[in-house]
Amino acid sequence: MKRVDVAYVLLFDEQGENVLMVKNMGEKTSYYTLPGGAVEQGETLEEAAIREVKEETGFDIEVEGIFSIGEAFFEDRGHHAIFFTFRGKIIGGEINISMPEEIEEIIWMDAQKAEDYIHITNDTKGLINSISSVPYLLRERVINKS
Repeated sequence: MKRVDVAYVLLFDEQGENVLMVKNMGEKTSYYTLPGGAVEQGETLEEAAIREVKEETGFDIEVEGIFSIGEAFFEDRGHHAIFFTFRGKIIGGEINISMPEEIEEIIWMDAQKAEDYIHITNDTKGLINSISSVPYLLRERVINKS
């Protein structure tokens, strides 16, 4: 199976009540997710998260730490996906669907409703509103010079 890294970002509105969600156009049906997408070769997780949010929503963000890490196996595609979800903060830009072939809608969704779409399980309900996160640390890129 091919490993695929995916970076998402959890962004709240100014009141901290609603979560920014995008409606993706699927092959058979549309579905809501946090803004994000696949990490490109040579890109850090943080760089991918920032780029994907900009591409999908028009917002400039900064990453504030890790919210969650998850994984899934997509047998039909031969993918083992690792999902890195960051907490972030909007620092500029404005809502803009620049990829209408992929993104159908951008909305601010009630945080409790958003939990249903971002794979929060019954035993972790309410986690979305916790203020804690862990730092994202990028260690130096080490080039072996031996």
